[in-house]
Amino acid sequence: MSHQHHRSRPSGSGTALNEAYDTALLDLDGVVYAGGEAIAYAVEALAEARAGGMHLAYVTNNALRTPDAVAEHLTELGVPAEPSDVITSAQAVARLVADQLPPGARVLAIGGEGLRVALRERGLVPVESADDDPAAVVQGYGGPDMAWGRFAEASYAVRRGLPWFASNTDLTIPSARGIAPGNGAAVEVVRIATGAEPQVAGKPLPPMHRETVLRTGAERPLVVGDRLDTDIEGAFNGGVDSLLVLTGVTDAGLLLAAPPQHRPTYVDRDLRGLLTGQPEVVAAGEGFRCGDWTAAVRGDRLVLETAGGGEDGGDALDGLRALCAAAWTFAGADGCDLEAAKAIARLGL
Repeated sequence: MSHQHHRSRPSGSGTALNEAYDTALLDLDGVVYAGGEAIAYAVEALAEARAGGMHLAYVTNNALRTPDAVAEHLTELGVPAEPSDVITSAQAVARLVADQLPPGARVLAIGGEGLRVALRERGLVPVESADDDPAAVVQGYGGPDMAWGRFAEASYAVRRGLPWFASNTDLTIPSARGIAPGNGAAVEVVRIATGAEPQVAGKPLPPMHRETVLRTGAERPLVVGDRLDTDIEGAFNGGVDSLLVLTGVTDAGLLLAAPPQHRPTYVDRDLRGLLTGQPEVVAAGEGFRCGDWTAAVRGDRLVLETAGGGEDGGDALDGLRALCAAAWTFAGADGCDLEAAKAIARLGL
C-alpha cells in the first residue's frame, strides 16, 4: 500500500499491472463505456486482464441503476459481469444509513430503483412521503425525469430535523447528448431549501471505498478511473494505488495541474495500460526523463525535449509522465499553474 501524500511523479512497475494487483476497481462512465457504447480497447483489455487472473469490479457513483441492470449492460457490451461485481454509491449510502438506524426503519427515498433496492438489501423500508413517518432522508440520482416535487418532500423532512444522507455529490453526469446535472445538483436544491448538510457516501469519500473492499475482498486493489476528483482522490483517501486513463474527462492540462490528492500512481491512454508494466520516471539533470522524453521547468513554463534533440520522441505517454514529474515536483503541495500548452501540444495527445 503506497503513501501517496507527496507523490511527485508517476510510478513505474516492472510487472504488468494486472499481475501486480489482485483486483481492478473500475469506474464505468469514461473508462469502460461512454453514452452506452464500450470505449475503444476496453472489452479486449478487460478480457485479457481477467484471463490473467485479475478480479474485475465495477465501482460507480451513479445510484440510479441496480447492480443487476449494470451487470446486464456490461455483459451486453461484451464485458461479462455478475451483479456481485458491481458496487454502487446506493449500496454505500444504504450501509451508512443502516449503521445509524434500527432494522426495519422507514427511510424517505429520493431517487431511483437502485437506491430503493440497496435500502431493502440492508433491511430498511423505503417510503415516498415526508408524512410516511421516515426516520431519515436519503437522496440518490433519480434520472433526468425526476419530478421537482421529490425535492420538496426531501426538504420538508430535512427541515423537521431528520438525518439526511446522499449517495454522492457529483454535480454533473455524462450522457449521450452531453453533460447533464448529476445528483450533486439535486442535493444542492435541498441544501438551499434547508440550510442542512447531508452525510455523503460516494467517491471520493471513505464509505464508498469501505463498501468496495467489503464486497470484493480485494487485498491489493488498483483503482482505475478517468476523474481526478472522484476516482483518483478516492484511491488517495483509501491509501491505495490508482491508474488514470485518458478516455474520459481528464486531459493532460488537468493532470499536470493536479494537487497531491488528485495525482494518480500511473497514467495510461486507455485500459490496455492494465496489461503492461509502467516505465520509470527518473531525475535527469534539472528535470525528469521517461523513455525518449525529458521535461523540466524553466521560468514559469514546462519544457519538453526528446533524447535525440529532434522533434519526434517515442511514446507520447512517456512525455506526459515526464511532464507530470516536472510539474508536480515544482508545485509541491499546491497544484501547478505553469504554462504547459506548448509542451502538451508537442505530445499530440
